[in-house]
Amino acid sequence: MIVLCGASASGKTVTALDLQKRHGLVKAITTTTREKRVGETDGVEYFFVSKEEFQKRLSENKFVEHSLYNGNFYGCGIDQVSDNKIVVLDPNGLHAFLKLKDKNVVSFLLIADEKTRRERMVSRGDKAENVASRIENDVKDFSLENIGKVDFVINTESHSIEEISDMIYKLYTEKLNK
Repeated sequence: MIVLCGASASGKTVTALDLQKRHGLVKAITTTTREKRVGETDGVEYFFVSKEEFQKRLSENKFVEHSLYNGNFYGCGIDQVSDNKIVVLDPNGLHAFLKLKDKNVVSFLLIADEKTRRERMVSRGDKAENVASRIENDVKDFSLENIGKVDFVINTESHSIEEISDMIYKLYTEKLNK
């Protein structure tokens, strides 16, 4: 399983999509208590459950990691951990996955400097106040001290998404075949 972690606009989501499209990886479907948005399908974007059901699964240790964001729970179920899957996580989720000590879980930290990330957020239409807030929060959340040890660090500034995706897939398959 590939675990991608990185600050806002470091390239996690677009890389994950490219890995799915070009390398046949499957997105790990996480579970959430938030309401389904228009166009979303249960079991595709997320598994949508009630807060009570989420708490029940949590008490049964059915999640590798979980978090509370904007009043809703999110978590990746143990049943989603599998070869040829990919998940995008925050640092806490990354730490939880690393605690599995599963040699088939390969972690990647995607990095880009603040200027590049700011430009990416502006170009994708993020509001200025959100950009500033995310950049500020990411300084602490994604510091190397907070991230800790990952298998690979990939700088996304000077490579295309396809190049990044190919690098990740190559490193992932090499590590699995050791």
